[in-house]
Amino acid sequence: MIRPETLDDHDAVRTVHAEAFGDGERVPGLVAALRVARAATAPLSFVATVDDRVVGHVLLSATRLDAPRRIVDVLSLSPLGVLPAHQRRGIGSRLVAHALAAAEGRGVPLVFLEGSPRYYGSRGFEAAGPLGFRSPSLRIPGPAFQVARLSAHEPWMTGTFVYSDVFWDFDCVGLREHGI
Repeated sequence: MIRPETLDDHDAVRTVHAEAFGDGERVPGLVAALRVARAATAPLSFVATVDDRVVGHVLLSATRLDAPRRIVDVLSLSPLGVLPAHQRRGIGSRLVAHALAAAEGRGVPLVFLEGSPRYYGSRGFEAAGPLGFRSPSLRIPGPAFQVARLSAHEPWMTGTFVYSDVFWDFDCVGLREHGI
């Protein structure tokens, strides 16, 4: 089952990301900071449960696109985590689909992420560079910089993707292995 994250889920979500990423507090800290960060768009946070236990989590947070006409409010899908014992069962795929549907429902034009093209390419994302989007960092391998164009996207919406300060504060840009 996938549902919105509640306050009661925070500890379980911290565990999901600590185990899924295995990097201590970096990703759990990122999630905690993104939940409370001042932003143009409130974050969308969803958990996957099995037998009422949180086994997965995805977060969409406010970011921006520096486009030729104006700044466009967009979202970043990061992080996506599933407990190792529950991986390769389709939970991550369902979380991504749910997150994109929620973004679509909010009228968001674009969702960006850094990740494996093999994984995210079949889940609605495509290489962002060839579509006219510029990466926010040289540390992001070209194929890992991806975007999902939703129905509110218009052709003029190209330009430079801009992470919120929280991603920079936690040094969570371009550092993870993307399975390319």
